[in-house]
Amino acid sequence: MLILLYNQVFTSYNLWVHLQVMISIEPHELSTGKLHGYLLGAVSPRPICFASTMDSEGNVNLSPFSFFNVFSAKPPILVFSPARRGRDNTTKHTYENVLEVPEVVINIVSFEMVQQVSLSSTEYAEGVNEFKKAGFTELASELVKPPRVAEAPVQLECKVNEVISLGKEGGAGNLVICEVVKIHVKEEILDEEGNIDPFKIDTVSRLGGNWYSRAKAGLFEVPKPLTTLGMGIDMLPEEIRNSKVLTGNDLGMLGNVENFPNSEEINIFMNASEELKKMIALNNSEAIHKKAQEFLCEGKVDEAWKILLANSGFIPDP
Repeated sequence: MLILLYNQVFTSYNLWVHLQVMISIEPHELSTGKLHGYLLGAVSPRPICFASTMDSEGNVNLSPFSFFNVFSAKPPILVFSPARRGRDNTTKHTYENVLEVPEVVINIVSFEMVQQVSLSSTEYAEGVNEFKKAGFTELASELVKPPRVAEAPVQLECKVNEVISLGKEGGAGNLVICEVVKIHVKEEILDEEGNIDPFKIDTVSRLGGNWYSRAKAGLFEVPKPLTTLGMGIDMLPEEIRNSKVLTGNDLGMLGNVENFPNSEEINIFMNASEELKKMIALNNSEAIHKKAQEFLCEGKVDEAWKILLANSGFIPDP
């Protein structure tokens, strides 16, 4: 009897605790940004659509979207949504392009390219080619006009069947319904039976805020490039851009800064470390690049830039 009474009290207490901490909200009570944050934080992880499109004049655009998934196998249908910007209610270049040229390549994002993908989401001006800014390689498609991302493990050429506007206010989605007409898969991500191996493809997905999830390793964070206009990988000094040590992710982090550190900042940083001064004196670029890579792994982008610039002899403009 005592055990039964204890269980009833314990269950009632747990129910009371859960009811106490639960909040209930009606969407119209929230700002667009707050509502957006709740939805993206709750509905996660979400796969990433890395869409390459083209306007009627042949200008290429490349941008990631996490409002994306597959909805049918036969016909093979993918849907993604380049939503209206919440801050000013403008539409995105991807949306405008698919209305002009109803074709798109959806490139699947793996971990080894995620920093470059993040860089490509920077709000560059119309006509700027994000392939160049993010350091990706254009690969001609076979059945559609927009190019593929050569570095992507899977590339899906698609025809746009329909675009459905879900509203006219900032934050409203625009459903782009695509039919896959050609699939390109890198053999290196296949298992012995010819199926895609989830460990080899190593896809990433989006959560709320700056958070991502990696298929084989869990959560990690990538700061959003929304407050600055990253210079882009195409603006990096050639020695750094063509490094045999630095990966695409490393270059993506370097290209996401707005300005180089100046010569005074570089000198102060280098003079404070005998170890770094000795590395520069030995003129061993590989060792310098590995040290810069260590800084990048720790999230110290500014320090990585300083040692790389000190080694390359590149003098930033004042």
